[in-house]
Amino acid sequence: MEHETLIRLAVFLGLFAVLACAEALAPRRPRHQSRAQRWSTNWAITALNTLTLRLMALALPLLAVGAAVDAQAQGWGLLNHLDWPAWVEITLAILLFDFAIWAQHLVTHKVPLLWRLHRVHHADRDMDVTTAIRFHPVEIALSMLLKIGLVYLLGPAAIAVILFEILLNGTAMFNHANLRLPLALDRVVRLVLVTPDMHRVHHSVHRHEHDSNYGFALSIWDRLLGTYIAQPAAGHDDMQVGLQWQGDEPARLGWSLTLPFARK
Repeated sequence: MEHETLIRLAVFLGLFAVLACAEALAPRRPRHQSRAQRWSTNWAITALNTLTLRLMALALPLLAVGAAVDAQAQGWGLLNHLDWPAWVEITLAILLFDFAIWAQHLVTHKVPLLWRLHRVHHADRDMDVTTAIRFHPVEIALSMLLKIGLVYLLGPAAIAVILFEILLNGTAMFNHANLRLPLALDRVVRLVLVTPDMHRVHHSVHRHEHDSNYGFALSIWDRLLGTYIAQPAAGHDDMQVGLQWQGDEPARLGWSLTLPFARK
């Protein structure tokens, strides 16, 4: 769609700025590492991820949004064979995509090879808004291939894919933010969306806690499928975030990019 990239970038940067300011004003936990060093590494990884997707676009004829346009033109995918109201199809597509991301997230924890890639995200010792953009480029490429396959299988409208990407990016930044929400507000919001306190449990150094709360946007999947943990055993102030065996290395770009290939 025309201006799709510009719209998504504007929303992303706007939400990032708002959440970064909010967590500076009302932080949930003190920082352990220099923000300048961590942020430069996390943003550098994001730049490499953007380059990875640009290279994929050269090798593949279509990425997720383009695949939706192509699927509609070819009549491929479930929704292209249904004559439901547009809002119903868009809502269903977003729900199914969100569940697929939840399932993908669970699989990255259970399959050793995928966990080696995904632990680059978990290695961050301080959770904040930039943790949401800290994913290894190989994991980003594999995730895009999954999305393309799902688009051709489901056949959603291009606008549904765009809305889902905006929702996913926005909620991921929100639930990774080092943001102190009033407990009463947190209890209400997490009935629908994953909150920072809910997702922080997932970043615990303890295996039984980081194998929980896989949702990025909607909290319902963890509740329905038995992977929900309300609070960390040590409490949010005393829990450790990251990988149990690491030190301050995740703030370094080279260490982060080579972590999947390290003998650890």
